[in-house]
Amino acid sequence: MPTSDDTAANAPALLRIEGPIATITLNRPAAFNSINLSIAQKLEQLGAEVEGNDDIRVLVIEGEGRAFSAGGDLQTIGAAAANDTVAPVVGELLKHYHAFIETVRRMPKIVLSSVHGSAAGAGMGLAFVTDLCIAADDARFTPAYAKIGVSPDGGSTVGMVGTVGTRRALQIFLAEDSFTAQQAYEWGLVARVVPAAELKAETRKFAERLAQNPPAAIAGTKSLVYQAAVTPTRQQLDAEEAKIIDAMRTEDFRIAVKKFTSKTK
Repeated sequence: MPTSDDTAANAPALLRIEGPIATITLNRPAAFNSINLSIAQKLEQLGAEVEGNDDIRVLVIEGEGRAFSAGGDLQTIGAAAANDTVAPVVGELLKHYHAFIETVRRMPKIVLSSVHGSAAGAGMGLAFVTDLCIAADDARFTPAYAKIGVSPDGGSTVGMVGTVGTRRALQIFLAEDSFTAQQAYEWGLVARVVPAAELKAETRKFAERLAQNPPAAIAGTKSLVYQAAVTPTRQQLDAEEAKIIDAMRTEDFRIAVKKFTSKTK
């Protein structure tokens, strides 16, 4: 192994690409993958790299070590509060981290969070701001914000409210200490709950299933689904028309239709 790889292995987040599936691993296990400036900057960089790679159809986000992510790094943030430098310190952190979250929502690829152990605060937000979430049966989701006297950040309200609605979101953020993967599944926040020992294999299987969808289908579906709630009907119908015509011009569509019509009696 060249030494450059060794230093890369110590980076706060890692990117691995295998065919159409990319994996970003949060890599601060000693700090339970809490989000500080270095990981936020790295995530912004890796997110842009994945978005710009047309061969990637699915992005998996996972955490190294015992937790998915414990959320914002309270040591950094606490020190800033004590020194009265919250605005510049947290502002700089969120500038990079929120750029990453925006990329996750915008990229024409399906983003799947794979959650084990604890997902707290911004870590919980990350689990649910992705397009889909698969969780180990021992995963625990902890809103954590109200407990320390703050409101949510890191895209926590972006992912959650559209899924569970306003009242459930208020309940989760203000009245839940933590909740299980099973509860998250019942609330529609988690797509699949699997035994902890099988999370890696099941994540791979799920990602491979998602990657079978051709790029135009993924990109068109994702953008239409996210804009549906805030777009007037006529405009949404026009967008549906434009996207389906674009997709029908692809080789993927021509092959699929030929296959389908050859099956008819």
